[in-house]
Amino acid sequence: MPKKSKVKRRSSEEEQLAPKQGRVEPGDPPALLSPLSFHSPADVFSGLLQPLNSDTFFREFWEKKPLHLQRSDPSVAAYHRSLFQLSDLPALCSEGLQYYSDVNVVRCVNGQKKDLNKEGHVKHSVLNKNLLQNKATIQFHQPQRFKDELWKIQENLECFFGTLVGSNVYITPEDSQGLPAHYDDVEVFILQLEGQKHWRLYSPTVALATEYSVESEDRIGSPTHDITLKEGDLLYFPRGTIHQASTPAGVHHSTHLTLSTYQRMSWGDLLLDVLPSMLSESSRTDVSLREGMPQRILLGNSGSEDTCRRLAAHLRSLADVMETGKLEVRCTHLKRDFITNRLPPYSEQQIAPSGRIPAMEDVVCLRFKEHMVITVEPSQQRTEEATEQVVFVLHSLKNQRESHMMGEGDEDEDRDISRGLQFPLSHLQALQQLQKEEQVPVVQLQLHSQEEKLSLVLALWSECLLVAL
Repeated sequence: MPKKSKVKRRSSEEEQLAPKQGRVEPGDPPALLSPLSFHSPADVFSGLLQPLNSDTFFREFWEKKPLHLQRSDPSVAAYHRSLFQLSDLPALCSEGLQYYSDVNVVRCVNGQKKDLNKEGHVKHSVLNKNLLQNKATIQFHQPQRFKDELWKIQENLECFFGTLVGSNVYITPEDSQGLPAHYDDVEVFILQLEGQKHWRLYSPTVALATEYSVESEDRIGSPTHDITLKEGDLLYFPRGTIHQASTPAGVHHSTHLTLSTYQRMSWGDLLLDVLPSMLSESSRTDVSLREGMPQRILLGNSGSEDTCRRLAAHLRSLADVMETGKLEVRCTHLKRDFITNRLPPYSEQQIAPSGRIPAMEDVVCLRFKEHMVITVEPSQQRTEEATEQVVFVLHSLKNQRESHMMGEGDEDEDRDISRGLQFPLSHLQALQQLQKEEQVPVVQLQLHSQEEKLSLVLALWSECLLVAL
């Protein structure tokens, strides 16, 4: 992923306050009324799919086949145009954008991508020349860093999908193509913002692909879908779908937004995350998992018939214990990656503790529930004693909007802790109780002492994650 560009930080905002409008410049038209309902993340996604029902979408199209939604409503087309347009580029170039990290300038020539990037800061005059004279495509990375409405949409979609949602904008001049035929490792939603775009889709060579790849014309065959998107239209296709797109002759330029999600969110990815902790936990009680491997297995006999049978028996035993519910499935790395890299809540002022300090007689509830996760992991304190399991409450309230999806996720676990709290394992049930229930009296929290109950709610309140009703 590209690196973060140098932009000014805007403040986070309190969830209860009125939503902020986008940056308004002199001469800007009045703000458009959004056709999307922001009452809930599910409503936002449903609004993007109108007039198709979201249940129908997941049943018939998700991970299965492309979908083209034609919308003739002028208000939808106008709203799409308001999200990002060619005329936004002069102001955005004044933000200190960098080539490669913030903007790519490319053109497809004879089935090959031609890179027209410069070095250093992006100048609008140079971009405009590339667009008009060189017929190049301008690829703008992660515009939600600058566009408030996109921040609002993508933050809701991250809550809806429970995973990262990135975006790119592509501006392509008349009778030109930016990228060769390729497929991606993400689910793709295209919103046509300006002009028209001609799309050709092909059957996957790798179904539900796990990586990006360019495909040669002689391998992809004939298109399964030949579509021209118009302003307000939506196009969806699953990861692995081979595609290429161009602006038709007679259309001055095309601007489209790509929303992408579900990267590394397969069952295989989940198994890679949960199996190590499950095996470690099972080894504590199952002595057969602690028995030594055969001699010389690391020197070349790891694939022997006896070894394969023994490994299969261990996996079957593990599966049996999982089905009984006696072994808890704990997803850790995927949760951490999501919560530390996702967008912060869309809100207006600096997020701060809300309301009065909670007391024992209060009823409390969590705030920003969809922006926090609970994990059970080994303590990061280094001691000579056996590793202790502790509970982490991680959240995205302190995440930086300007670095979203820019490849600067914190790998340092100490930095992760700054995004949340650590509790003894004995607090897990009480935390899960708060997660599952809408309201909980402090005295009913599943902890042994009043001191523990009060300490827990005070810690969550101080972290802006809890409010007393």
